[in-house]
Amino acid sequence: MEETLKFLSAMIGSRPIEITAVVLGVLNVGLIIRRSIWNYPFGIVMVSLYAWIFFQAKLYSDSLLQIYFFCMQLYGWWFWARGKADAGEVVVRRLPVSQYSVYIIIAIVGIAGWGTAMARFTDASLPYPDATIAVLSMIAQFLMAKRYLENWVLWVVVDVVAIAVFLYKDLEPTALLYLIFLIMATTGLFVWHSNWRKQQHA
Repeated sequence: MEETLKFLSAMIGSRPIEITAVVLGVLNVGLIIRRSIWNYPFGIVMVSLYAWIFFQAKLYSDSLLQIYFFCMQLYGWWFWARGKADAGEVVVRRLPVSQYSVYIIIAIVGIAGWGTAMARFTDASLPYPDATIAVLSMIAQFLMAKRYLENWVLWVVVDVVAIAVFLYKDLEPTALLYLIFLIMATTGLFVWHSNWRKQQHA
């Protein structure tokens, strides 16, 4: 127990920015699951911190991704404010099945193109797994901003890939965060699906 406490103390002392980002990330996703619009202030600060963290780790795709996330946080805040139910929670939507193939093609082309560019023109570590996280996260964040239930399915995939990448890069607190995200994304999928079904019978 004493050794564990020493490890945690040393980790927090040497990585205060990463620990802060982890805490903000957990609060952000927890509020998203509850369909609370107040997730966005926490998300804005979190992505700002992670832009710096990932740049230092030479995960350039993830670093650039945070700029996109920052913009989507602002857009999502605005869009969610226009889609509240009477109780104040946002209304869940479903992505039309006819659009599935469009997003699948975008994902495949995006991952291949981004990964190849990072492999050829930068010293990026793990360019293709990194590109997978980046591209799928961009799509998932867009779907979340639009309040589509299917965003959670993509987040589950992103979290699984991210955990492996961050463990390989010795970013243990962030890997732990994404393990928590994986659990929360799975929870979010079930909670949002339940809320969507209730909406259909309201």
